[in-house]
Amino acid sequence: MPRLAAALLMSVSLGAFAAEVPEFALSLEAHEFSPGRLEVPAGKKVKLVVENKDATPEEFESEALRVEKVIPGKSKGIVYVGPLKPGEYRFIGEYNEKTAHGVVVAK
Repeated sequence: MPRLAAALLMSVSLGAFAAEVPEFALSLEAHEFSPGRLEVPAGKKVKLVVENKDATPEEFESEALRVEKVIPGKSKGIVYVGPLKPGEYRFIGEYNEKTAHGVVVAK
């Protein structure tokens, strides 16, 4: 019985964590991110759900956000960032950086 209680408590705790992390969507199509400017709350950890609608993979990369993640074509990737101080944090799609770029703005 103690194992069941521990497992139940853990699942409730994980569910509470997931509910507390604000989620924001980014998409990539024709090697461009949309929206190109994404506003998120400052001081909170956030979840970015990046949907790559292109057939080719893309690497979501940001030195400012300290993240690199390859997202295969026709799939989604999840990136957690923050908590962020107020400011602008640039990101690129490393494989198509001339067109795939944007900014996360923490307010």
